Amino acid sequence: MTTVSLRHARVRYGPLEALHGITLTAAGPGLTVLLGRNGSGRTTALRALAGTVPLSGGAVVWDGTDVTRVPAYERARRGLCLVPERQAVFGSLTVRENLALAARDHTPALDAYPRLRPLLERRAGTLSGGEQRMLALSRALLARARVLLVDEPAQGMSPSVAARTYELLGALDACVVVAEQRLPPALRERSAIVYELRRGAVVFAGEAGELAG
Repeated sequence: MTTVSLRHARVRYGPLEALHGITLTAAGPGLTVLLGRNGSGRTTALRALAGTVPLSGGAVVWDGTDVTRVPAYERARRGLCLVPERQAVFGSLTVRENLALAARDHTPALDAYPRLRPLLERRAGTLSGGEQRMLALSRALLARARVLLVDEPAQGMSPSVAARTYELLGALDACVVVAEQRLPPALRERSAIVYELRRGAVVFAGEAGELAG
């Protein structure tokens, strides 16, 4: 089992504190959801786990080891993959070239998202928002990460594709942490741990079914 945690984590952007000493733990294989409106701190929490924003206090712990001072690129080498909400694909490269950066054999990605097959020679920057999310997630699936952090994975997708996306994420042999504004319908019946953030603090921690009820 893989676990990643924020322990009493604080993050500041200049004079403003975005995370007020939050503690949360995600374990895998499995899904953990960070819920919250814009400005709640959910995206900052993902970035803190990935190492793309520094902590001003507290710690990031991965499988019992303090990695607070381990840079983002080293966390990536160790098997952590972050899919941000924006700029998650290389817009000047084709879909095929984007996939090739993750793995030589991109058949599993095309099996997961068949809609990408006719788009292989298109430049990623010309795709719709939902298509770009499919491409970004396909690259993440090919990476076979130990820890996968995804900001709004189903943004721009149709309900059926969004449901398929959560099926794929839930089936991964990885610790998967996603950030969403609302609890996705596809997760209401799933075994997922939810942390709800509000103004940089955790206001709920429990199972998805408990929150939905």
